[in-house]
Amino acid sequence: MSPLPPTPSQTVGPFYGYALPFPTGGEIAPAGHPDTITVRGVVLDGAGQPIPDALLEIWQAGPDGDLTGRPGSMRRDPVTGGFLGRDGVDFTGFGRVATDADGGWVVRTLPPGPHRPGAAPYLSVCVFARGLLHHLFTRIYLPEHADALAADPVLGALPPERRATLLAERDHDRTYRFDIRLQGGDGGHEETVFLAFA
Repeated sequence: MSPLPPTPSQTVGPFYGYALPFPTGGEIAPAGHPDTITVRGVVLDGAGQPIPDALLEIWQAGPDGDLTGRPGSMRRDPVTGGFLGRDGVDFTGFGRVATDADGGWVVRTLPPGPHRPGAAPYLSVCVFARGLLHHLFTRIYLPEHADALAADPVLGALPPERRATLLAERDHDRTYRFDIRLQGGDGGHEETVFLAFA
């Protein structure tokens, strides 16, 4: 008996907007932490138009490079089963945010540390949006780590104009901008580099 063929892919969302985002999903850093940074951006389609119903998941190493994080992003009330929120103390390394009506998104987190000596720190991003057959993976590299960025194998395998799509731009002292372009073609902007994992 031969195995059944795989089920064909279907487009992603926008059905997830009602259940997957959670309050404080973008508040990855513990409340009031002095090293908190803000990373913000817009998710854009191939025509350069904002996507108002995308969902982003962020994973990252802690400032010490630890990839394990702490549990607590989705704490539940043991009595009611409702969402309790983050405890405001522990760093989980995980966030989930929906884009707003203008395609904008914001997370507040701690600067990621290198997960091994000499590695370039980054935030991992998974993008869910209408019209996608599969979610997309990308990275956000912060510009402070010039030596590590120059030695990073992912960045090193890309031409300079494509590499730039993975680098956040510093807006202010502790604020960065990182727009995600799902396709190129709006006259001068490159599609964000997306990664494939086997």
